[in-house]
Amino acid sequence: MLSFLAGFVAALCVAQDNDWTIAAEVIYPVSKGPIENGVVRVENGKIAAVSKGGGGKLECYAVTPGFVDLSVQIDTGPTSVEQSSETAVRMRVADALDLFSFRWERELRSGVTTALANPLDMDVLGGFGVVLKTGGAPTLERRLLRADAVLRGAIGTQPSSGNSSPRGGEPSSFYYRRPTTRMGVEWVARDAFYRALQGEGSAEPARAEENAILRKVLSGETVLMLQAKATQDVRTALYLKEEFGIPRLILDHAIECWREPEILVRSGAAVVLPPFQATGRHVDGTVPDTYFQPLDTAKRLSDLGVPFALSSNGGRELGARLADQAGHAMRGGLSFEAALAAVTLVPATLAGVAERVGSLEVGKDADLVLWNGKPFEPTSRVIGVLLDGELVLDPRTR
Repeated sequence: MLSFLAGFVAALCVAQDNDWTIAAEVIYPVSKGPIENGVVRVENGKIAAVSKGGGGKLECYAVTPGFVDLSVQIDTGPTSVEQSSETAVRMRVADALDLFSFRWERELRSGVTTALANPLDMDVLGGFGVVLKTGGAPTLERRLLRADAVLRGAIGTQPSSGNSSPRGGEPSSFYYRRPTTRMGVEWVARDAFYRALQGEGSAEPARAEENAILRKVLSGETVLMLQAKATQDVRTALYLKEEFGIPRLILDHAIECWREPEILVRSGAAVVLPPFQATGRHVDGTVPDTYFQPLDTAKRLSDLGVPFALSSNGGRELGARLADQAGHAMRGGLSFEAALAAVTLVPATLAGVAERVGSLEVGKDADLVLWNGKPFEPTSRVIGVLLDGELVLDPRTR
């Protein structure tokens, strides 16, 4: 009986241990070159040292930072959206997150330790997204990295897909409204920014708050993140940026951004690419649109000098995880270094959380991914994950 209790206590101590020494044949800090035969030391949930030589409590072939996904697509569906208005800029997805969803655990065990959560793209301007850890205590206070990280919106057919015109009849719900077309979506977005510039309706507290938020976008204090899939949607989003002088714009799910290299470079916008499809074809399930994304899209953006991140878009099927996307990009010609940065430091920088995550540096959060081979190779896989120094996927059981 005593031996059983001693074993139980020992196992409990290991499970609660936040101090580790991880030895690897190669460590990829991202912020600098790889370290061969290196060690990462973790103390109190932070990275205490990244150096050469020595053994470790945990051993693996390679160590990388935890992945950062800016398009994880974990939301509560229509309940994450204010449906009575197309410009719900005051809303916050943080008020509608389900932190008990099994999808967080699935992302975490695949190596995604940080994610940007946004409302479902049903509004032209749908409110604020939030950056949080994918694991830990199921409270936003414990997981939060950055509140109001981006103001989320969508360009294209999706925001208008649920609306319709009365056509002379009597409206029976608030879905009888604009926009009903791509042109209408653009009009709603432009109208909102012009109202903010002119201070229209500022006597009303709600309108005054909306105008203040949009003016922060116009000043560059707040990042605007727009879903823009098709070529015409990418152009619309970039023209909006230029028309209003919006300093910081991220295009999410920008499948066909590669078709607009000149305006993309000129605009200075950043891009989040969706998961690559085997055929290159993306079929939108909500509208009869089909888009094409070549395998070398990431390589093209890299050559143009466009900041970009890769994403999983919450994909569940084989080959849809974020680590898989880095592998696909490499097969399209992207270098290993650029592919690794596109799932770590670049998205962390775009989300404004690079001071805590995205690279292996002393003082940063101990979010680590352990590999049994060179990362992103077809024969390699994630065998261990640490989140804030806590071992959530143990390589010793793999």
